[in-house]
Amino acid sequence: MSSSTLFVKLQTNSQAGLRSLLCLGLFFLSDFAISQVSNTDSLLPIEGVVIPKAHTNQPKTIKPGAVYKDCDDCPEMVEIPEGSFLMGSPPDPEQDPFSNAKPVKVGEDSEKPQHRVDIQTFAIGKYEITQEQWFAVMGNNPSSNKGRTLPVENVSWDDAQLFVQKLSQKTGKKYRLPSEAEWEYAARAGSTSAYPWGNSNAELHVYAWFSSIANTTNPVGLKNPNQFGLHDMISNVFEWTEDCVNPNYSGAPTDGSAWLSGNCSLRVLRGGSWVNDPQHLRTAIRSGNTSSNRSNYIGLRVARTP
Repeated sequence: MSSSTLFVKLQTNSQAGLRSLLCLGLFFLSDFAISQVSNTDSLLPIEGVVIPKAHTNQPKTIKPGAVYKDCDDCPEMVEIPEGSFLMGSPPDPEQDPFSNAKPVKVGEDSEKPQHRVDIQTFAIGKYEITQEQWFAVMGNNPSSNKGRTLPVENVSWDDAQLFVQKLSQKTGKKYRLPSEAEWEYAARAGSTSAYPWGNSNAELHVYAWFSSIANTTNPVGLKNPNQFGLHDMISNVFEWTEDCVNPNYSGAPTDGSAWLSGNCSLRVLRGGSWVNDPQHLRTAIRSGNTSSNRSNYIGLRVARTP
């Protein structure tokens, strides 16, 4: 399948708890050879995350910033420091022309080419938006699985835009959806591996909710955070980003801004959810859906401009 092809599959959740693989418009790609990832640094200590700046050979040691709330029922925000990172998956290793071994594929075509992105300081939610936080702004709760500390779900990209607009009006601050690049930078938190903690999915249950241990959403913050102190970045519910869908990273912005050209009837989702298998919870994996789609495994996490 060419890199310009989007996989479109349908996912439903019946009362009997049966579900298929993916939602309408989502493109999740095939299995990932975790053991063959190149450039797989382990996580760096939270007190000294080293993220190289572009155009310099000198690494910059930085720390996650302040944690704050703009109002009592506002989301808790974490300041993410500026820096640069390699977005996406590295190239596939060159195949030995004299070997009968199956070619190793690192990531998917939609995650390439891997490219350096500069990120300016911004803030992002420590948790996914909860139903209580949504209700405080919107006055309704569209979620299927209801609970104050559960992530809000059944919200479309269009719904999310209205939420951040109203939250901005309420606080006088500029809330928005994160760009796809900001999302991946925050999710990686200095890591270059398949998952924020490394390349093995053996520890996945410590950090994430996924199909073999969850049959619905769970309260935010129960799993371990990443090195920036962010919870549920790769599970619980998919998270909308600002970006339009493009089949790969050719021509993608390198300044951390949202990619606002391409197929803008589809918007990028990141992070995976409780319905997914471990291989679909890698940090680099990308998804997309129509901007009007609502589902019980799609929610949001907000960003804030300083």
